[in-house]
Amino acid sequence: MKQLISIVFLFFVAIQGIEAQKFKDLDKSPLDLIEYPGTRGEAQWARILYSRPQLNGRAIETLVPEGKIWRMGANESTELILYTPMKVGTTSLAAGRYTMYAIPSEGQMTIIINKATHVWGAYSYSEDLDVARITVPLTEAGDSLEAFSMIFEKSDKGMDLHLGWGYFRAVLEFSK
Repeated sequence: MKQLISIVFLFFVAIQGIEAQKFKDLDKSPLDLIEYPGTRGEAQWARILYSRPQLNGRAIETLVPEGKIWRMGANESTELILYTPMKVGTTSLAAGRYTMYAIPSEGQMTIIINKATHVWGAYSYSEDLDVARITVPLTEAGDSLEAFSMIFEKSDKGMDLHLGWGYFRAVLEFSK
């Protein structure tokens, strides 16, 4: 009888082990990370963590409506980490963690840098926590990007953050 109980117990333990090894599917909007500079061995200036939503045949205007706050990606709000003090627009930013949002409008986008961190979406966005609002022009490119994308590029004054999705492009300038 003891052997039967032991076998049944081992059977249930084995079933639990099999169930525990089931991995969830990939996110529909995968997490991405960009850094500047991207070269190993150099002191980092900045890092951005963001999720990359896909158009999947949808109109960008339905995903990012004009005049509405947008989390600049999907899932969690986009997180900006500055490892060194920087200036964006006329605002000086201390090294630290920030959240980025945007408000698109006709031909331009207001990019917001906010003190909130670890935020899901823009549902709990608070204007009281804004540290900078910078309006940048939106341009149209000849090629369409299926996934929302960001990349840093060296500039004369520091670094530029290039944003793109669909045919829309924008650049946010950071200076040291």
